[in-house]
Amino acid sequence: MDRDPCPRVLYGADVENGILELRGISKFFPGVRALNRVDFDLYPGEVHCLVGENGAGKSTLIKIITGVYQPDEGEILYQGQKVVFANPMVASRYQIAAVYQQPASFPHLTVTENIFLGHPLIHPKSKRLLWPAMWERARELLRSLGSDLSPTAVVGTLSVAQQQMVEIAKALSIHARILIMDEPTAALTRRETEDLYAIVRKLRAQGTAIIFISHRFEDIYEIADRVTVLRDGKSVGTWKIVEIGEQDLIRAMVGREITQLFPKAQVTPGKELLRVEKLSRIGFFRDISFSLRAGEIVGLSGLVGSGRTEVAQAIFGIAPADEGKIFVEGKEVTIKSPLDAIRNGIGYLPEDRLHQGLFFPMSISDNITIAILDDIAPSGWLQPEREHEVASRMLELLKIKAPTIFHPVSSLSGGNQQKVVVAKLLAARLRILIMDEPTQGVDVGAKAAIHQIMSDLAKEGLGILMISSEMPEILGMSDRILVMHEGRISGEFSRGEATQEKLLEAAVNVERSRKREVNISG
Repeated sequence: MDRDPCPRVLYGADVENGILELRGISKFFPGVRALNRVDFDLYPGEVHCLVGENGAGKSTLIKIITGVYQPDEGEILYQGQKVVFANPMVASRYQIAAVYQQPASFPHLTVTENIFLGHPLIHPKSKRLLWPAMWERARELLRSLGSDLSPTAVVGTLSVAQQQMVEIAKALSIHARILIMDEPTAALTRRETEDLYAIVRKLRAQGTAIIFISHRFEDIYEIADRVTVLRDGKSVGTWKIVEIGEQDLIRAMVGREITQLFPKAQVTPGKELLRVEKLSRIGFFRDISFSLRAGEIVGLSGLVGSGRTEVAQAIFGIAPADEGKIFVEGKEVTIKSPLDAIRNGIGYLPEDRLHQGLFFPMSISDNITIAILDDIAPSGWLQPEREHEVASRMLELLKIKAPTIFHPVSSLSGGNQQKVVVAKLLAARLRILIMDEPTQGVDVGAKAAIHQIMSDLAKEGLGILMISSEMPEILGMSDRILVMHEGRISGEFSRGEATQEKLLEAAVNVERSRKREVNISG
């Protein structure tokens, strides 16, 4: 990807005064020091990336800036004056707004209602809501972001990218001088990400100060002016982005050298574990055929909307196929539900762990063992000792950072939550694992750990079907790669012949890909 051609607005030492400064910020929770004397500053017209592993303290720091939490130690300065953000409403009055990975919008309200929620335009005498004025202002804000969304559209009908656009418009409606963006690209397509970059650059050029949180190095090196690293609740350092390379940044984040982000071991594939023949689901995919062998990681690539996830959900029985056959270890099976899939040795790690992979009111132990109730409650009576033994073993095996197995899974960082979902699959002793975006939204350390787990499982003879939108992950972890385009498999590549160019070509235009292969062979 081309680097940002736009000149940076002067910031830091080149600007007389910063807009926000945090000095010696500490925050304590029972048994945990979430932040330990953290310093952070922000200047108008800069994009300041805040990075670190899951659990490093980024979210806690952001909640202090937005008034959700109060610091136990330290002070906050706004334009050089000491302030107290007693609650989010106070922070909003200081023109601080946040846009999150999962937009905090009200799905049943319209775009205009979401934009002006909490600060509607009201007639000074009659106190009536000025709907025409709000519709027009909403339209102006959206147009300034390059969007033609209707002000009367219901937000719940919009895509994630469009909902984020509404959240940014809401920030502009309060004339936000500080905009916090928390993992805004995690659920976006490549095109949507490029559009978001353009909006960020435009806001930066207008003098908006932006705090940008991301686990993606592509984001950091594309738009950041400076980067601050948090580790274990402490500030490791702040650098201009041109002064720190990727390996040094990783070392600062995790406190050690990560030599292998993609530790894929060479494994000779064994017997066939899974085969699908001409699998079709009307409106989603058609004529899908492929196989998966023991010890093999098969990558399933393609643009968002190409049908990748729908194929995985059909094999697992969430949304069964209309036509086609599924074979497990050479035997044809019928899979109409996830229970059928599990009984046939197939497990599924969903893309959306928050809503589909975890039970947040429940403990870590309950989440890990929920798929093996027949084992831990053989006669209908739960055996707590057995449950706790399995959960403790998985906690140790996957190095899940948690005080105890009895803590709620919601208390864990994103990377450790993802490990709990993996632990649930391993506890069920399955032979075939379908992993949909296995490292989405986790930090580089957790990503390397999950990749190591996948490689170890393949060495033990499991077969893994991995869906990923990250090209380096697909290329680095797959033995074979299947590419989907508009519901069909448009290409298949061995590990040795796969390149980013070939995968993108197959994902975007099937005919062009075929013509290129003919030209090369001819």
